[in-house]
Amino acid sequence: MSKGEETRRQVLEAAVEVAASGGLASLTIGSLADRTGMSKSGLFAHFKSKEALQLQVLEFAGEAFVDDVVRPALSAPRGEKRITTLFESWLAISREGSAECLFVSAAWEYDDQPGPVRDRLVRMHLDFNDSVAQMFRTGVSEGFFAPGADPEQFAHDLHGIMLIYFQAHRLLGDARAEERARHAFARLIESNR
Repeated sequence: MSKGEETRRQVLEAAVEVAASGGLASLTIGSLADRTGMSKSGLFAHFKSKEALQLQVLEFAGEAFVDDVVRPALSAPRGEKRITTLFESWLAISREGSAECLFVSAAWEYDDQPGPVRDRLVRMHLDFNDSVAQMFRTGVSEGFFAPGADPEQFAHDLHGIMLIYFQAHRLLGDARAEERARHAFARLIESNR
């Protein structure tokens, strides 16, 4: 990795942290300059605009999410093991916050704000839901889940479990949030066997 690529990676890591705690809209070249100690002009040379910065932060966080959640699941055996690995990996990064926090908060921030940032965020959420549905669909076709099970409903329900876990854990400080998420996940799997 070149020095420029390493600097860009470090800047994007800092940007994810800023956006995860203060919201994607709070992320500006100025706030990032303060956080990283870099000049505004140096950061502007990398990103050109606030919107370009926000889009690159989404891409960077999305790549991390795929690396931490989707790839481990795809490496697991098909069926219940793959879906469980997906859930466990997603749960693990949700405990930590950063990328998952960014996607949850950005979904609320941009739900009614048209433009390229919202469009990219919507596409990322839809792509992930499609990935979950496809993993489940493969499990259905190979006999791991009930023949009539609905992959899109499964993806929707799993996402719902994770969103309420995230809220209970991060916002409400519920000490039993993970236990409740695991219970809901077990019921979801059982209902689709």
